[in-house]
Amino acid sequence: MTDSETFLETVETENQTPLSRLGSSKSLYAATEGNIDTEPVLRATADAEYAAWQTFAGWADDEDRDDVREAFETIATAEESHYEAVLDELGIDADDFEPEETPALHDYLRDLEGTVERLGGFVGRTLASDRSKSQTVGFFVGNADPQTASLFREFGDDLDDQLERALAELEGACESDEDWERAEDAASGAIETAYGEYVEVLEGMGANPKPVC
Repeated sequence: MTDSETFLETVETENQTPLSRLGSSKSLYAATEGNIDTEPVLRATADAEYAAWQTFAGWADDEDRDDVREAFETIATAEESHYEAVLDELGIDADDFEPEETPALHDYLRDLEGTVERLGGFVGRTLASDRSKSQTVGFFVGNADPQTASLFREFGDDLDDQLERALAELEGACESDEDWERAEDAASGAIETAYGEYVEVLEGMGANPKPVC
């Protein structure tokens, strides 16, 4: 039977190319639709954090397993905190911020049903988000803004903690190889959805989604 370590290795190996491209410098270009500057980067991040907060709070509300519900509640609270921290950086009150359209990744996640599928999808989302967060850190480092870069490093540390907890919850939720396969399908689906939107946005701007060699 699969374990969480093998599961994670499999998901990362099978999605090596999309994860690599989501971690390229073009991820910020796509997220900001070509306007790579401080405010657009922060606004794109606020949109993503808000969507994550809403997704995982919704999962917590209808989760039957107490331990998994608590995990989703903790994750949702962290994402809400991230959202509020980014709004502080923008100098915008939450009542005055209008999130953009929900990212395709979160539409995908919200359509998942079942604890195993949601935990798997969460792992895929976290692997994709971790790649893009590194580019955000790099942007603020390059912009001589170490304080904001440090904030996003903290977000990345939170993602690491969330991934570890989700993998631990999967160990308890998966009772068969079929369960692990469903989790893998959901994880890969999340990554593929994030990558698909990345490609669509870049191609819509006339940019090549493949890295420049």
